Amino acid sequence: MNKKLLSVAFLATFMATGCATIVKGRTQQVNLTSSNGQAVDVEVDGQKFQGPGVITLKKDSKEKLLKSNTPGCTENTVVNSSVEPAFFGNIILGGLLGSTTDASTGSMWRYQDQVVVNCAAK
Repeated sequence: MNKKLLSVAFLATFMATGCATIVKGRTQQVNLTSSNGQAVDVEVDGQKFQGPGVITLKKDSKEKLLKSNTPGCTENTVVNSSVEPAFFGNIILGGLLGSTTDASTGSMWRYQDQVVVNCAAK
């Protein structure tokens, strides 16, 4: 009986790791810095953030555009999106239902972990 229970627990844990919606969520934290190490203010998706620090981006299939109004810094910085590796596990383990959930919630996408806004040296 213990082997059967252990097998079920292992299988359930393994299957849960394939679902990007559950494992990775609908948002992602990204490190924001400036190239000169100074503070930088940005706006993305209508939210304002200040770096250096961690910002939270809502996942979707589109790249994000960080707009900066900090003097001496690039006005627009693009944050590229790519497919979350956990999504592929979900296709294999979760099939159509799991992968459709990940696609509809935006959880199948991820952004680069580090974003640097180019600013003039001070």
